[in-house]
Amino acid sequence: MTEQRRPEVLFVCIHNAGRSQIAAALLAHHAGDRITVRSAGTAPADTINPAVIAVMNEIGIDLTAAEPKKLTNASVEASDVVITMGCGDECPFYPGKRYIDWPLDDPAGQGVDAVRAIRDEIDHLVRNLAAELLSSAP
Repeated sequence: MTEQRRPEVLFVCIHNAGRSQIAAALLAHHAGDRITVRSAGTAPADTINPAVIAVMNEIGIDLTAAEPKKLTNASVEASDVVITMGCGDECPFYPGKRYIDWPLDDPAGQGVDAVRAIRDEIDHLVRNLAAELLSSAP
């Protein structure tokens, strides 16, 4: 009997303080341990955006302990799907990896209402991604 391999997803944005943190937390929330989830930034910020922490708390997801992480070649190599969010040419490209770009507004400098709308858009995209990956998993 062959062991089932979990799909691995990497969310990448520039600062890893907003969009990619929201997406990673939502995918982990919806998929549990059925998908390995990572997030990183090409130029990580020092802390997570406070408005992001606030809107995630509204839906019961605590990001207060989350920290922005630097994008590494190893994290890209380990991933089956790399979701980019506004990092453009700064994201490394590896042949054979599946890349998807989600053109989302950056929550940096925006208020809670704007960030809530971004969270909801990401949630919709993440739910579709999870459904696709879990339906095609062996």
